[in-house]
Amino acid sequence: MTRIAENVQKVRAQILAACQAAGRDPREVQILAVSKTRTHEEVREAFGTGLRAFGENYVQEGIEKIQALQDLPLEWHFIGPLQSNKSRLVAEHFDWVHSLDRLKIAERLSAQRPEHLAPLNVCLQVNISHEASKSGCSEQEALDLARSIATLPRLRLRGLMVIPAPTQDAAAQQAILAQARQLFQQLKQHLPALDTLSMGMSDDLEAAVAEGSTLLRIGTALFGPRPSKP
Repeated sequence: MTRIAENVQKVRAQILAACQAAGRDPREVQILAVSKTRTHEEVREAFGTGLRAFGENYVQEGIEKIQALQDLPLEWHFIGPLQSNKSRLVAEHFDWVHSLDRLKIAERLSAQRPEHLAPLNVCLQVNISHEASKSGCSEQEALDLARSIATLPRLRLRGLMVIPAPTQDAAAQQAILAQARQLFQQLKQHLPALDTLSMGMSDDLEAAVAEGSTLLRIGTALFGPRPSKP
């Protein structure tokens, strides 16, 4: 068994245990393999373990992989900050966008999504920890923004994405994830079609599962430490 296959097996076991502890069906929780900086060979290897959804943070790197791996039935998620001048490339090549936080970008994606492709799945990114360095709308803006995005053609609003501030305090970690879950549930009352809470990474996946995450963005735990930049 390869290193990546062993890692995938461990992560799946972690998710299963977390679901059992939370009384959840493991089929409700999907792994999004964060493949930024990873090679084509690593993505192929991860595909061989049954993973199908891959997340990229950088537009050009992501498109290069999408084109190189066209022979595989992969689902590509854009999870990095999205600038207006890159929206067309994302609309034309990706299946999902997790980092939508402005109506202007949503309108561009909707207008630029090719007619022959399925509607672009999008998540509204909320800056749940109120960090100045992070993208995302505020919780107060979320409902109005979500309602506006949900009316746009060529987009399908799926739910929320959050990146909580890292902390070693388990109680603080749980509290901020619970806050995200509550916001997601509030939005679902107004927009019942929402089905995705993109929350949790390698270091906090158990807590994220306990608070209702449906999509875990896992990189290091699957692929190992990211290569250092030259």
